[in-house]
Amino acid sequence: MNISVLGDGGWGTTLAILLHRKGNSVSLWGAFPKYVSYLKQRRVNTRFLPGVKIPKTLEITADLKEATELKGLIVLAIPSQYIRKILKRIKNYDIPDKTIFLSVAKGLETSSLRRMSEVIQQELGKIRLAVLSGPTIAYEVARGIPTTAVIASHHKGLRRSMARLFNSDRFRVYTNKDVIGVELGASLKNIIAIACGLSDGLGFGTNAKAALLSRGLTEISRLGIRMGAKASTFSGISGLGDLVTTCISPFSRNRYLGEQIGKGKTLKQLISKMRMVVEGIPTTQAAYRLSLKYKVDMPITKEIYLILYKNRNSRKAVKDLMTRSLKEE
Repeated sequence: MNISVLGDGGWGTTLAILLHRKGNSVSLWGAFPKYVSYLKQRRVNTRFLPGVKIPKTLEITADLKEATELKGLIVLAIPSQYIRKILKRIKNYDIPDKTIFLSVAKGLETSSLRRMSEVIQQELGKIRLAVLSGPTIAYEVARGIPTTAVIASHHKGLRRSMARLFNSDRFRVYTNKDVIGVELGASLKNIIAIACGLSDGLGFGTNAKAALLSRGLTEISRLGIRMGAKASTFSGISGLGDLVTTCISPFSRNRYLGEQIGKGKTLKQLISKMRMVVEGIPTTQAAYRLSLKYKVDMPITKEIYLILYKNRNSRKAVKDLMTRSLKEE
């Protein structure tokens, strides 16, 4: 298949390499021409995926039109807050009706509170669309460490064909028709990962992290079900699986952010030094607003929102969580 991956971050680069290894013609697009030139010369994404060679026959380009026209599959690996801007550009290009779009972004658009598939469909209309998600730390996938993921789509044939395309002996892909649940699980777990990192930074132990994981999954499921997702999705790969991975991995940007805040650093200080996008920051704001809209109790999300956006003291947030009125589980 003739494939283009839009977004030269760690995950976009990893997927481009994975698909190229399977014999597909793949191009990787980056938004910044200077860095794209660097990638072409070095063939290593030192900023986002150090130590992993990019094959010489994998095309790298900064020309968006060239990267999207006449492609069979366009993988959208663009941070959630920038994806609409890119979609507005590519919808004017010569893209065949049969082109498949695959979203791999894990976030919510803060301005509209929409999921990524909703943003894509709003901009591009009725297209062939699927979502890929799961516990997929790019650093591990790129090195061939066994990983599972899930492809979600409303169309059975499409999700099956996409699963076959990505599946390998080191990257096992399941299918799911619950697009809402898969996208929400992928997005909302980043908030809980920030909370787990905060716990680590404050010097708390395994008990505290277990509580955050279990209660975090409860409030993620609570909102997801209210928004139309299936409860079972949140105990699967894109729910519990992705949640655990993001909350414990040393490579998780969201967990790292929370840890540094727990150690006393401010959000402003951290953002100024981090080159990678931390999806959990805007997702926290969007999820907090969704909890108010749907009248869903999400105490962990609320406290992380207050810490990130209202300068709330971390230890005060913990105390407030622990001293809430008693209730049944």
